[in-house]
Parts: sequence; structure tokens; C-alpha cells
Amino acid sequence: MRESVSNTKKIISFKVVSKLYEFEAPLIMGIVNITSDSFYAASRVNEADLLLQRVGQMQSEGVNIVDIGGQSSRPGAIMVSVQEELDRVLPGIALVRKHFPDLLISVDTFYASVAKQSIQAGAHIINDISAGDADPFMFDTVADLKVPYCIMHKKGDPLTMQDNPVYEDVFSEVVQTLATKIQRLRKIGLHDIWVDPGFGFGKTIAHNYHLLQKLDAFKHILGCPVLVGISRKSMIWKPLGIAPETSLSATSALHMVALQQGAQILRVHDVAEANQVIKLWQLCQSNQV
Repeated sequence: MRESVSNTKKIISFKVVSKLYEFEAPLIMGIVNITSDSFYAASRVNEADLLLQRVGQMQSEGVNIVDIGGQSSRPGAIMVSVQEELDRVLPGIALVRKHFPDLLISVDTFYASVAKQSIQAGAHIINDISAGDADPFMFDTVADLKVPYCIMHKKGDPLTMQDNPVYEDVFSEVVQTLATKIQRLRKIGLHDIWVDPGFGFGKTIAHNYHLLQKLDAFKHILGCPVLVGISRKSMIWKPLGIAPETSLSATSALHMVALQQGAQILRVHDVAEANQVIKLWQLCQSNQV
């Protein structure tokens, strides 16, 4: 992914194979979980009608990318097989492509075969919470596919990652891990790389807020656009003593913080509200209020 400046407006650009996409920053990635156990129940869509309704609403509210996932990565989640994930994700991609042909599709997977078949089915981006650790073929696969690839930092696996995460220096460890991955990917010819600090993935609440405070450094050190996925997560609702279902306003507050700290992609459950935050952030950045 590259940044350029044209007419004083910052543009985020990336290629899918040979097609160039350009947007005014930041982007909204809408969460679509074709699962039965994702932590936020309202994000789950297990029927075609519900999927189309959810994606249609997101499109009307200004989403840039829909992120389709076929298995939960919440703390305590148990992995599903490649075939089960394919059975969930591929029909979803087909439906979105048929009814929303101009909408960009990301697929949330750590399986190389799911990534390959998803792109062949019409998806555009791969979002891998394991950053290649779960499947040794993932890096070569996405490099061959020539699509944007989001790598996330996590410590441990979803089943046990929140049991007792410990770091000597959480920021340094996360940055170094991602930097090593980026170097490997660039050596094999992949350049449209996004980074995700992995809020809530093997990190305490204190770790999460420390990373949020230093978010701007990720972009400058790693040279990649930063994706932030904090929507309705426990780092928001646990300190407040509320539930995911009542954490929208608090999520919006932290989305503004993330944007101020340099986030360029927000991965969200609530597109309309994220769009409002972005518009207000853009007004704050301009002299045209």
C-alpha cells in the first residue's frame, strides 16, 4: 500500500493484481462473521438473507471493505477445519460479488488454501490474524495472488491467548515481530502490506492501551498502513463495567483516538458511526470548519 498527496488530500492506494484502488484516508472495513460463536452476536450472519441485509446496510452507510470471516477468533475459540471455513466463506463471497459487484471484499483467514480459493472466487484482500504463523504456505500464496495482505500480531492461539500474556516490552515485541514478517514478505515480492497491532490478542487491557498510545509509531517504523480492530472489544467494555452490546459510544471515542494516532483503516461492527467519527476527524484536520 502506498500513500501520495494530490490537491492537499492524502490518498491511500493499493493494487489487487494489476488494478489500482485509491481512497481518501481512512478506510472503513465492516465485519461480517459467517459464524455462530463470534463474541458480538449482532455481527453473526448464518443465512443468505441476513448476509445480504447486513452488507447492504454497510454499503449504504459508507463501508469501503467488507471483511468476511468463517471462524471466530475470540478468546477461547476452537479452530474449525479448512473445509468448514471454505463452506462458510465461499458462498458468502459469491453472494456479495453478485449483489454488490463494486464492493471490496477482505477474507479473514489464516489458511493459505482458503485465501487462494477466496481470491479466485472474487475477494480482493487477505486479513490474517496469524501473520503467516498458522500456515507455512500463506506468505508464498498471497505473494503469488498479488493482493493486499494484512498481518496481525498475536501471542498464543485464541484458545489460551488471554490466560496470562506477559511481555518485557509489549511495543518493542509487537513492532519487531511485525517488522520481521514485513521483511520476509517484501523479499518475496509482496508490497501492499497492512499491519494490525492485534488489540486483545494475547494482551492485557494495559498492553492494549499502551499500544494505542504508541500507534503512530507503527506507521513510521514499519512503513505500512495501520489497521485498528478495537470495535466493541473487552478493552473497552471491561474497564467501564458494561457489555459489548452497550459499548458503541465508547468504541467511537477510541476510534477517534486511533485516528488521531495515525490509524488508516478501522475494522468495525458499526459502519455509520465509524463514518461519523471519520468525518469529524477530517473536519478537525482541515481549516474549513
